[in-house]
Amino acid sequence: MDQERIAHAVREILEAVGEDPNREGLRETPTRVAKMYAEVFSSLGKQPETVANYKVFHVTEQPEMVLVQAIPFYSMCEHHLLPFFGTVNLAYVPQAGRVIGLSKIPRLVDFVTHKPGMQERVTTDLVAELTRLLDPAGVAVTIAARHLCMEMRGVNKAGQFTYTNRFTGVFKDDLALRQEFLQQTGGSNGQLR
Repeated sequence: MDQERIAHAVREILEAVGEDPNREGLRETPTRVAKMYAEVFSSLGKQPETVANYKVFHVTEQPEMVLVQAIPFYSMCEHHLLPFFGTVNLAYVPQAGRVIGLSKIPRLVDFVTHKPGMQERVTTDLVAELTRLLDPAGVAVTIAARHLCMEMRGVNKAGQFTYTNRFTGVFKDDLALRQEFLQQTGGSNGQLR
């Protein structure tokens, strides 16, 4: 990531909105923003395996469902470069005894959300990546998020949540399993405060 170029662009933006990038409170802002962008967009140009070692384990007695719930995430809306944030519930049903370490699921969420995006794409990308890694019998993902592009501008409605979900395989076909997932996660998603 070209942090020097980002810092220069931030200085240009500050001048364009009528600010003085040389005043005391803003002198270091371009550099801070460049460092922040390096962090929040850290997944750009990377493959999931470079972020975490997604080692697949084999178990003889496989669980019916593996669920990690209320995983916090932060991302940036690709339309306005404003944050959206919330929680992810993600479950899968192992197939052929293949599972991954539980800590890898929040890391997968971080990988998918650390680039400009849309909540809808985050939902489907999580399903696609977990399917690619494990070839499970099914994947379930629900996301609840607040979008600052709706709260700070436009409709200016604070505290609104957007919910997205995706169910594949047995979660799509087995309504009882899907209901168990939704019941475990508090409906469509864990509540944010």
